[in-house]
Amino acid sequence: MISTFRPALVLFGVLTLATGLLYPLAVTAVGQAVFPYQAGGSIVEVNGKPAGSLLIGQQFSSPKYFWGRPSATGPMPYNANGSSASNLGPLNPAFTEAVKGRVAALQAADPGNTAPIPVDLVTASGSGLDPEISLAAAQYQLKRVAAQRQMAPEQVQALLAQHTSGAMLGIFGEPRVNVLALNLALDGKTPHTR
Repeated sequence: MISTFRPALVLFGVLTLATGLLYPLAVTAVGQAVFPYQAGGSIVEVNGKPAGSLLIGQQFSSPKYFWGRPSATGPMPYNANGSSASNLGPLNPAFTEAVKGRVAALQAADPGNTAPIPVDLVTASGSGLDPEISLAAAQYQLKRVAAQRQMAPEQVQALLAQHTSGAMLGIFGEPRVNVLALNLALDGKTPHTR
């Protein structure tokens, strides 16, 4: 009986070693060698202290900041250990209520803004961790942020232009803005990367 199971056990051991140890080590080594900043989490430091990651969204709730895309991660927003979507469909009453609540919060923060609210300000993504918003979502918030900071809208627009990334490879996606980088620039803080 042992001779029957021996090839299966040997194959199990070899595959476990290859896929459970060697492959992860190789991928980690290549990532560290080729993309060390990204593999390290893209941590941004301000005054020698970590301020966040350019790859993972953060919660900004003060009206003087640009707000990111909502997070559906649990048990807290932007939980990198719990990356997930809500899995609620557009006809689900819980989804509709969540979107209505987000719309109400945006309108309460900027009651004079009658522009259409961009969808990425009221719906979470598949990961729940998006660090970026669309240029339309940033433009929607621009006047509120400028008024809260007592800045000219043109000044905020200039910072927004500096922190807008174009479509990936010139064709994929749309212009987008990293919320953490833009908010740090608004605070006048110079971020440093590790």
